[in-house]
Amino acid sequence: MKKVYGSAADALDGLLSDGMLIAAGGFGLCGIPELLIDALVESGVKDITIASNNCGVDGFGLGKLLDTKQIKKMMSSYVGENAEFMRQYLSGELELEFNPQGTLAERMRAAGHGIPGFYTKTGVGTVIAEGKDVKVFNGEEYILEEGIFADLSIVKAWKADETGNLVFRKTARNFNPPAAMCGKVCVAEVEEIVPTGSLDPDAIHLPGIYVHRIIQGDHEKRIEQRTIREA
Repeated sequence: MKKVYGSAADALDGLLSDGMLIAAGGFGLCGIPELLIDALVESGVKDITIASNNCGVDGFGLGKLLDTKQIKKMMSSYVGENAEFMRQYLSGELELEFNPQGTLAERMRAAGHGIPGFYTKTGVGTVIAEGKDVKVFNGEEYILEEGIFADLSIVKAWKADETGNLVFRKTARNFNPPAAMCGKVCVAEVEEIVPTGSLDPDAIHLPGIYVHRIIQGDHEKRIEQRTIREA
């Protein structure tokens, strides 16, 4: 099966529909699928729900989809870097489902393993627990969190082979593996595509069975807050 596509637009062709749920990898601006996000903007798809740790920054990353009002709902754990996100949420233009960071990652990972839900102590006694099933294990309360089964996953990796095996670079690994796993279809953008068989099997972070389409491209890799120390 062909997995390598010539562009982000080609790789998303036939996969997009209004109102869909998209899981996006990345943490802040580290390891985000920049090219696929741009292709989503150009596609005009609307009323989408995005599950991602955050929503980029103003004018970059997922923040571009906020500027074009294509996002209806965000499922996130951190939203502090984006003024437009705050404005849309406070004005009632954007729905927000807050998730503790580890819970969000596990909801994605669980779905990728076919697990519909799990119980966790995180959020017990807070607004996170409102409306959720509560069970007691060993005298402690736990709340039920459901897996995130996305219509589409978009992720960014360092290397891929032609069968879709992915290698992530350092902290860019972050949310990308669980986000990739939880989508019915996963599209990955990478910096380099290498011949099949050239990757050390022990170095592969995500097996190609999870990845359906791949593109190669150049990335800006912007830094949210550049901090340097004095010499």
